[in-house]
Amino acid sequence: MTKHEQIIDYITQLPIGGKISVRQIAKAMSVSEGTAYRAIKEAESQGLVSTIERVGTIRIEKKKKENIEKLTFAEVVNIVDGQVLGGRSGLHKTLSRFVIGAMKTEAMMRYVTAGNLLIVGNRYQVHKIALETGAAVLITGGFDTSSDVIKLADELDLPVISTSYDTFTVAAMINRAIYDQLIKKEIVVVDDILIPLEKTYYLTIGESVQHWQALNERTGHSRYPVVDNTLKVQGMIAAKDVFDQLKQQPIEKVMTQNPITVNEKTSIAAVAHIMVWQGIELLPVTDGQKRLIGVVSRQDVLKAMQTTQRQPHVGETLEEIVTSRMEQVTETKQEPVYRIVVSPQMTDQLGTVSYGVMTTIMIEGARRTLRMHKRGDIVVENLTLYFLKPIQIDTEVKVIPRLLEVGRKHGKFDVEVYREGEIVGKALLTAQLIEA
Repeated sequence: MTKHEQIIDYITQLPIGGKISVRQIAKAMSVSEGTAYRAIKEAESQGLVSTIERVGTIRIEKKKKENIEKLTFAEVVNIVDGQVLGGRSGLHKTLSRFVIGAMKTEAMMRYVTAGNLLIVGNRYQVHKIALETGAAVLITGGFDTSSDVIKLADELDLPVISTSYDTFTVAAMINRAIYDQLIKKEIVVVDDILIPLEKTYYLTIGESVQHWQALNERTGHSRYPVVDNTLKVQGMIAAKDVFDQLKQQPIEKVMTQNPITVNEKTSIAAVAHIMVWQGIELLPVTDGQKRLIGVVSRQDVLKAMQTTQRQPHVGETLEEIVTSRMEQVTETKQEPVYRIVVSPQMTDQLGTVSYGVMTTIMIEGARRTLRMHKRGDIVVENLTLYFLKPIQIDTEVKVIPRLLEVGRKHGKFDVEVYREGEIVGKALLTAQLIEA
């Protein structure tokens, strides 16, 4: 295990809520401050720690995907560009909901319970009552609080945060952050479907073709990652590699070296593209040090993509806004026609349809046309797009995609966009096909 890996493991063992510094890690692990700094940044990207201006870096609990829409108080500080006045040791805690304190104290406190975040202005007594109830406090308008409230916050490990923004701006910022988290939650990544290391079959660099044959007979699988004694991926070996090879032949001599790998945060869409493009059936999943942590199969990736398409979405991305508003207005398979009305979200600063939205409209038209002829999806290889005339906000347009050519693995599409019978956009699209 490298020093970097040892530091990450050390950070993982630290108590939740504890403060971490570069100097502390460097001293504890006998490494340079530069090495310690890089390891802390890696831990931050893994969701193990959070860095807050004027506070420092604290150990936080890594959130599971089902709880991703819940924010920690540390995240709230960064969202509202806040200053922590007290209760720093509670920054790692998760808030269950936030309450806007824009009413009389008695009425307000009926809604405040333990684990809440009360958003309120310059009202010292309310700050104190909220803390005694078990809620953290976010003070808006740049106001301070009393020394008694700060002392109580420290005793209860409940943060008191101050921000220069007003109450309703803060509420909108937190809502936006939660909404963004919901969108992230819906995006399926490798971590959601990978076969973990303890259930993964693999071979080591010192073994021979005979070991592959034994593993093949035992598992029925034909593809395996090849690792060294530190579990770092060195290659992939499949049936075609060992065909006609002597049993004593070292795996290292016949394997595919430097194979493509993915990490646990890679999206399933990206993995599907790699697998289709490269003709790969099994991909090793590695950590930041290229150590094997599992594998993903083509079958599981395609199944996950099909399941995702059937799921209801909570947080809408711009692409979902566009595709959900496309309606088919003809039933013919030969030349389906779709309509869509341009909403404000689809426009650029000039009030006309943006390049990204136009691209999405073209691809979605092609995707739906393919599904009318055969089951499956597309991975776009090339798109040539022509903007012939600007399309204004609130304009209704018609999208006419045509399937020019389709084979077992490739398809070509022509897509035209019309406004009041006049062509305003055109695209030629080529794509690889992912069969369902």
